[in-house]
Amino acid sequence: MIKGIAISTVWVLDQDRAKEFYTEKLGLEVRTDMTMGGDGGMRWLTVGARSQPDVELTLMVPGPPGLDPEAAEAVRTLVGKGALGAGVLSTDDVRRDYETLRAKGVEFLREPQERPYGTEAILRDDSGNWFSLTERREQLDPAKEWRECVDPM
Repeated sequence: MIKGIAISTVWVLDQDRAKEFYTEKLGLEVRTDMTMGGDGGMRWLTVGARSQPDVELTLMVPGPPGLDPEAAEAVRTLVGKGALGAGVLSTDDVRRDYETLRAKGVEFLREPQERPYGTEAILRDDSGNWFSLTERREQLDPAKEWRECVDPM
């Protein structure tokens, strides 16, 4: 049976730039950085949080072997437009991390706000993907209206 999620893909426009962003700005660590298939093969670049050794993000440039040229161009366009939400990054203090990351030059689309599930800020990576940076509350707050949460921008 499935035990959990181990690796999730984040489409990026430049792996070197993404590696720098995710490690130097967000503080994740490189888990793997290798070329598969020899010279000119696919670069397998993964990062993860030190506190979650079993979870990795693969920073992938859209292209072969997973995507044909037409699909790769469509994904690059969506990433560049900021149309893709890549996930939720968890924190125990969203306001502290918001200030720390802003000081490092991370672009935020929304400053920390109270939500039914906790306090959330929305950041964008160097390729255009947006992430929710969330400090979760222990229990859902049904008094908060969900419509406040629909638009990430």
